[in-house]
Amino acid sequence: MKTLKNYAALLFVFLLVTQISFAQETDNDIPTKEKYDLVEMQGTITEIDKEAREISIIGSNGELHTIIASEEVKRFDEIEVGEIITFEYYKYLKAEFRKPTAEELAEPLVILAEADKAGMDMEPGVAVGAIVKAVVTIQVINLPFMYVSIQGPAGNFTAIPVEDKELIQKLHVGQVVILTYAEAVAVSLTKVD
Repeated sequence: MKTLKNYAALLFVFLLVTQISFAQETDNDIPTKEKYDLVEMQGTITEIDKEAREISIIGSNGELHTIIASEEVKRFDEIEVGEIITFEYYKYLKAEFRKPTAEELAEPLVILAEADKAGMDMEPGVAVGAIVKAVVTIQVINLPFMYVSIQGPAGNFTAIPVEDKELIQKLHVGQVVILTYAEAVAVSLTKVD
C-alpha cells in the first residue's frame, strides 16, 4: 500500500513539474506584443481641474476616465461639469510574455513617466498622461468574448481585450506578464448638443 502511495505522490510531482515546465516554455514562445490606438468615447463630465487641465468623465457604460486636455484642445475653459462630451485619446499597451527580472519582482509597479511627450514607438508629438510598467498575473481567459482578466501587483483587477485568437489560445491562467501601459492626453473634446 505504501508503494502505491509513493507512486501516486511521484506521479503528482511529475505532473506538476511537467505543467510548470510547459508553462515556462509557453511563456517563452510568445513574442512581445505592442499596440496603440486612437480611442473615441462619449461621457459625462463629473469633475474639472482647470489648473491641471484634468477632466473626470463617466463613460456610457459606467466606466470612469480621467484625462488631461492637451493644449490642442480649443475652448477648454468653456466646458462644465454635467456636460456630455466626445473625446479622443491615444492608448498604448505592451505585453511581454517572459519571466520577470529580480528587479521587476522587487518593484512590480513602476511609473516610468508622467505627463511627457511620447516615446516608446507612439506617434510623435502625442503627450502621455502616464506610463506604467507592472508585473501582472492572468486570472481569467474568456475565449468567447476574447479578453483576459489580470491581477495587478496592488491586487486590482482589469480586463484586457485580445484581438489575436492565436495569442489568446497560448495564454494560461496563472501566467505572469509584464505590461507597459500608457494613456495619452485628450487630443479633442467636443460638446454633445
